[in-house]
Amino acid sequence: MSMTRFQKLASGALVSVLALMFVGAIVRVTGAGMGCPDWPTCWGCLIPPTSVEQVNFDKLPLEKFQAKAMRMGRDPATITRESLRAEFNPRHVWTEFINRMFSLPVGFFSLATFIAAFWQRDRRPMVFWLAFLSFVLVMVNAWMGARVVYSGLSPGVLTTHLALAMSLIGTLVFCAWNGTDSPWRIRMEPAALSNTRFAVTALLITILAEGIMGSQVREMTDALAKSHLNTPRSMWNMELERSWLYLVHRSFSWLVLGAVIVAWRLTKKHRMGGPGRVEKIALGIVVAQMLLGVVMSKIHIYNWVQVVHVGLAAILLAFVWLWRFGLSKGKESRLI
Repeated sequence: MSMTRFQKLASGALVSVLALMFVGAIVRVTGAGMGCPDWPTCWGCLIPPTSVEQVNFDKLPLEKFQAKAMRMGRDPATITRESLRAEFNPRHVWTEFINRMFSLPVGFFSLATFIAAFWQRDRRPMVFWLAFLSFVLVMVNAWMGARVVYSGLSPGVLTTHLALAMSLIGTLVFCAWNGTDSPWRIRMEPAALSNTRFAVTALLITILAEGIMGSQVREMTDALAKSHLNTPRSMWNMELERSWLYLVHRSFSWLVLGAVIVAWRLTKKHRMGGPGRVEKIALGIVVAQMLLGVVMSKIHIYNWVQVVHVGLAAILLAFVWLWRFGLSKGKESRLI
């Protein structure tokens, strides 16, 4: 069955959010988060400079840079126009700017989805309100993105930024799923449906918890890198790996694997037609994530592995939200 126009808009918003999270992961692993140290301009320019000669350092708000350095635990006296000139990195500049550009489709599709939701108010009021919430989350997270820059990548701000993005994925998946007269549903007997719904809800909670802890582990990594400046990671990595948060995060992945296997087995046993594409993709992503975790834990923390790890986590969350919504009660159902 083809999607309605509203579903296409909501799906466009969802895909743009997932793409932005991929690009955001690239920014993180390349250390380009401060490539544009000001906002909404970049080094005082609307179009990012490609060389340090294009930056007018005399017009930069030096006081704001010094205040940011203080929040990052640096001596603000060390922030001078000369030090800023030395820190300029054109690759980081354009990596961060491209990240900002990827946020534009998110805003466009979210606004379009909200406007289109006005025609959903009577028949599907929940769709209207979640489309409105999605737009609000996009606006708030855009503001949070500016706070990330001005706070100097403050840990609490980063975790909140991620939590809002995870919530946004859920609201957009609901809009894309329920924006039609006959949304996709999984057909089961009532008792089996209730048990499977509980299992998938547990899976969703573990994924959300794992994502938040993963963000906090990343924050710890950044903090250790700052406190051990110019020291190879191998010299302080054991300090990270002995922390309780890292150990819980690493072990929690087994809970995610166990939860998805239980949900998969229940679906396989009770669903008419057996597991569909949504369930198969979710299981496949969890297995792939476990393999990527082994690579990072036992072999090496490659940048590309981190990017794929974060990107797949966002896609997994979207499919598990859809899996959970598909287990909702309804008169109409169809296989996928």
